[in-house]
Amino acid sequence: MTTISLADAQAGLANLVHGLQPGQEILITENDQPVAKILPAVPRRLPILGAMAGSVLYMAEDFDATLEDFKDYM
Repeated sequence: MTTISLADAQAGLANLVHGLQPGQEILITENDQPVAKILPAVPRRLPILGAMAGSVLYMAEDFDATLEDFKDYM
C-alpha cells in the first residue's frame, strides 16, 4: 500500500488515479492520520439474460393457485 499526504494527493490526483494498478491501494494521510483510501474500481459483471432458460424441469399445474391459508383474505 502506498501512503501519500493530502497535499501531494491534491497536487497530482489525476496522475494517482490514472497510474493505479490492479490490486494497488493508496492511503491518503493528513497530519499522519489516514483520511482516505483510493482503490481501483472493480468492474461489475452484468447477469446474462436467458442464461437459465430451460432449467425448470417441472412446474405443478396449480403453482399459481391461492393457498388454503390465504383464501380468507381474498
